[in-house]
Amino acid sequence: MFKYTCLNPIAAIGLNNFTDGYEKTDNFADAQAVLVRSASMHDSELSDNLLAVARAGARYNNIPVDKCADKGIVVFNTPGANANGVKELFVAGMLLAARDINGGIEWVKENKDNPNISKDMEKAKKQFAGTELMGKKIGVIGLGAIGVLVANVANRMKMEVYGVDPYLSVKNALSLSRDVNIVKTYDEIYSECDYITIHVPLLDDTKGMINKEAFSKMKDGVVILNMARDTLVNDEDMKEALETGKVAKYVTDFPNPAVASMPNVIATPHLGASTEESEDNCAVMAVDQIRNFLENGNIVNSVNFPACDAGECSAKGRITVAHKNVPGMLNRLTNVFEGVNIAHMTNKSKGNYSYCVFDIDSESTQEMADKLNSIDGVLKARIVK
Repeated sequence: MFKYTCLNPIAAIGLNNFTDGYEKTDNFADAQAVLVRSASMHDSELSDNLLAVARAGARYNNIPVDKCADKGIVVFNTPGANANGVKELFVAGMLLAARDINGGIEWVKENKDNPNISKDMEKAKKQFAGTELMGKKIGVIGLGAIGVLVANVANRMKMEVYGVDPYLSVKNALSLSRDVNIVKTYDEIYSECDYITIHVPLLDDTKGMINKEAFSKMKDGVVILNMARDTLVNDEDMKEALETGKVAKYVTDFPNPAVASMPNVIATPHLGASTEESEDNCAVMAVDQIRNFLENGNIVNSVNFPACDAGECSAKGRITVAHKNVPGMLNRLTNVFEGVNIAHMTNKSKGNYSYCVFDIDSESTQEMADKLNSIDGVLKARIVK
């Protein structure tokens, strides 16, 4: 029996995928699996029982990923599960930036008691005039699950689409419309595009990437959309760019006190994945990944350990080992199975960490697991079957 706990409300459609072999607990220390959305885990004490954490969403800065890795706890996220929700908010953001829809709505509210509203609006509407999106150039920075959908929908809206991603996968490349122009550098996006939208993870080299230097390469009156991470944009530099007119509108799903007080900002309160469908998709994906890991030892969409899919175990036994990625480790691990035939072995590495799956032609024993756990550099060895 596996025990799991939820630190936030998780959609029932996902939790219903747990079988009778799972039991929900409110005691964090007893749980072998944790499902979380936005709750912070940085101050949580991670028990030895904990095997996996699944973030029902893409962002995972509320989870102590490195701390988990050092204890052999696999952290999952659900990339792409909320992609359509973010894409649709992006479309709304572009429309709000191109045409002063908000201004028009406010005018109607202010004139709701005006008996001549139908006549007066014909004069007033000129101040809310905007531009159309068709034919405009848009640059998509980051062509992951969300970026691909954004690029394709912009193309269907008859925009001229440019995309850049140094890590573009074959799968995502094949999903892109052939009409999307792939460029090699951010500078090509900056110099060419009327609209620029950001869909990259927050890394050391992307933090504050939209800054004064980037603005200096952009067209005057550019529109910036940020549905990815707040700190991808340098707030001070954005304020100056808005005040000078270099940036006409800044559309963001991540308001803070500084951004909320800037002129020409269209800010939403992190609504990107706030749809019933996105929450359902994230919950289903998170539970499926937890089950695949606990029941089969497979890792799909982990942010701190390598992807490792050994399928279902057809051998008599299966033991998994999360360990440090150091020389000589495989020899030390396989020595534990002296006299036992290893039917199949999978070993994957990611940065400082590695993960092994051993399928053996005899029953797994606690003695094997104990010996593996005693090896220096082993973080967690577990009997799966």
